[in-house]
Amino acid sequence: MSVNMSPLDAKVSRPLMGGPSFSLRNRLYRGAWKIVWLLLASWTPNFMGPWRKLLLEIFGARMGKSADVRATARVWSPENLIMSDHTLIADGVDVYNMAIIELHEWAIVSQRTTLCAGTHNYSDLNMQLVAKPIRIESRCWVCAEAFVGPGVTIKQGAVLGARAVAFRDLEPWSVYSGNPAVLLKGRRMESAG
Repeated sequence: MSVNMSPLDAKVSRPLMGGPSFSLRNRLYRGAWKIVWLLLASWTPNFMGPWRKLLLEIFGARMGKSADVRATARVWSPENLIMSDHTLIADGVDVYNMAIIELHEWAIVSQRTTLCAGTHNYSDLNMQLVAKPIRIESRCWVCAEAFVGPGVTIKQGAVLGARAVAFRDLEPWSVYSGNPAVLLKGRRMESAG
């Protein structure tokens, strides 16, 4: 299933006057997806992760081994979701993926985080919608209620603290906090036991 995910030209579609930002085919696909998730997944307990994964894959998501999207998470477009092995999108996460959002191995996105891959060109009188991908590399942790903006790469091993806001790339093996997120310290890994 391939759906055109490119935003329409705002000069033509006129979203400020009530026109659409995406094609009819795109809107029908996302409408069908919302209904399927609501009826078949949004109520499921955690152990039904493989079932939710299957539904996401049917709608075009690319899911690795034991990748899990919890039932109360919201995925705007499965076709723009790539999750590698052992990744987790926790309860209440808003995956607003007008562009690709990619999680690499062992990446965790904690509760009620927003991953927002779209914005508007505020210099354009028509407020053209602009979609930019988000990449969360391996061993990263995006903590509860954080916000990750369009075009951000969270580099390998980085941590974005609870309620922090990232509009720029985060350096590898570093810990960030605040709004806007600022570097607090390096992240050192220790072996268990």
